[in-house]
Amino acid sequence: MKKSLALLFLCFFIILPYIKVEAYTASDSDCKLYNEKLAATQVFAGNNRDLYLKDEDVYLMAQVVYAESQGEPYEGKVAVASVILNRLKSPGFPKTVEEVIKQKDAFSCVTNGKISIVPDSSCYSAVLDALKGNDPTEKAVFFYNPKTATSSWMNNINKENVKNIGHHVFFVAN
Repeated sequence: MKKSLALLFLCFFIILPYIKVEAYTASDSDCKLYNEKLAATQVFAGNNRDLYLKDEDVYLMAQVVYAESQGEPYEGKVAVASVILNRLKSPGFPKTVEEVIKQKDAFSCVTNGKISIVPDSSCYSAVLDALKGNDPTEKAVFFYNPKTATSSWMNNINKENVKNIGHHVFFVAN
């Protein structure tokens, strides 16, 4: 366990800041080499377009995961990261990680377009698990804590794919 945490620390805090990710058109062999070098970058298809995530996107996602899932089980952390990715794939949401996260009233941890949180290694792990396709929410694009939520619209909306994880309820609005 200590060895894997040390490796994770090495990847995210020492190596990751030096990785520069840029989208470009290249041959298949160039793309394979590019993706092998940039293990922290995930490319996936959504809405008939490819989505490229940079190290800054992974960090921003980890910040949201930390802020929104403190005290939640690991599965809840992966679920929060999955909601961000599900919104990226959904046509009703912005098209970049930063725009999804900083969309007005999207996440309670964002104040004036900023998040003042430093994520821990479990949040990075949760983001990477979500990027690998682990989605415990079954494609949810919303979540809330019914005991602490200040917005009442979530209580009165028809929900599909409802999944309770920790203190949060994850769902798709009908």
